[in-house]
Amino acid sequence: MSASPTVTALYLDHHHWLHAWLRRKLGCPHQAADLTQDTFVRLLGSRDIGQLNEPRAYLMTLAQRVLVSFWRRRDLENAWLEALAQQPESYAPSAEDYALVREAIETLDRLLDGLPRRARQVFLMNRLEEMPHVEIAQAVGVSLATVERDMKLALRHCWLASLDAGSTDPR
Repeated sequence: MSASPTVTALYLDHHHWLHAWLRRKLGCPHQAADLTQDTFVRLLGSRDIGQLNEPRAYLMTLAQRVLVSFWRRRDLENAWLEALAQQPESYAPSAEDYALVREAIETLDRLLDGLPRRARQVFLMNRLEEMPHVEIAQAVGVSLATVERDMKLALRHCWLASLDAGSTDPR
């Protein structure tokens, strides 16, 4: 895929600034470099980038989304590693199994990206912890009808996100 002159100009004009900002947020130049590249990859999938009045504000918004996704994936992976550490050594996954789980976590994170926090929480409690809707309602402190609405929203969101994943958009 070739970059338009606009994307090239944005990259040349703002890459160093964005990398420095992410480096301050993360404290790691290597992760900052990766997330800077991820931000520009998202930029490639954006529409109407030629009409940006405030390119730094737009890049900052994209970078913040990339950063939040990174932190969320890291938290999910850390939770999985902690749960794994509680298991006997005979249950330790192979490198291939670990890679498959990591890929599944990243896919789930992409599917849930943009979903309201409570709907994401309800969905994960139901699908990962196998909690029935009534227990979720009690744990979250909402009505059963709210849990059912949140589940419907989450399932629809995941379905639409999976359809988008089949498009040419690189997100």
